Amino acid sequence: MNRLKLEQLLRHFFLEDIGDGDVTSDAIFPANERAAGVFTAKADGVVAGVGLLAVGYRLLDPHIEVSVMKQDGERVAAGETIAAVSGPVRPLLSGERVMLNLLQRLSGIATVTRQAVDLLAGSHTRICDTRKTTPGLRMLEKYAVTCGGGYNHRFGLYDGVMIKDNHIAFCGSITNAVKAVRERLGHMVKIEVETETEAEVLEAVEAGADVIMFDNRTPDEVRSFVRLVPTPIITEASGGITLANVAAYGATGVDYISLGFLTHSAAALDISFDLQ
Repeated sequence: MNRLKLEQLLRHFFLEDIGDGDVTSDAIFPANERAAGVFTAKADGVVAGVGLLAVGYRLLDPHIEVSVMKQDGERVAAGETIAAVSGPVRPLLSGERVMLNLLQRLSGIATVTRQAVDLLAGSHTRICDTRKTTPGLRMLEKYAVTCGGGYNHRFGLYDGVMIKDNHIAFCGSITNAVKAVRERLGHMVKIEVETETEAEVLEAVEAGADVIMFDNRTPDEVRSFVRLVPTPIITEASGGITLANVAAYGATGVDYISLGFLTHSAAALDISFDLQ
């Protein structure tokens, strides 16, 4: 992750929550009071966002020390300690909610991603995310996907071309849409085309697409479409895929399966913070 962007995000999150000060902690604890605390997993899962603890707490107070017991991407069992912190008690408690929110959110994403990846064990198919992320958290949420063993799709509209149904309708055909992009962007930008029928797959191949997505197709349809695509072209399945059927899609031979629910619907991993 980009350190400057990370610090900028954390400053914004702290300002939103702390504002002009933590009136409760500031009223109860003397300024020089010190304490220690632990972040503990309350459920089994995969950890992501542990590295944010040191960056975040040191923005609040450089005297806070962070000890990490579980690294990002590692499995954790309920009851295990993820990290320990020590230092002035006021900033420890002032930063608690922001740190917990991020750690729980990112660990939840990493956990469900690992579940999907494990269901494809033995397959060459890779799990990847989408742009269906929480506004402002995309960098962090996509990082959490990689902690779970997944891969990142494009980060935004700026780093990859995806030609969808509305683009095709405006241009009149897949061929025209790909041609328009190639003429303007050149050969350095990959072009992905969204398809739903055999005819569209064949047209995308002929037009020179770099990646062909099979959108909202059944496993049997995906399997038949994969056979139409030459090896150098990357294939992707998306839409209507869940943990219950992802293994069936992995058995089709498709290269990537993109799952929006990794980031838009992942349940937070239950984690607590307690002063010792």
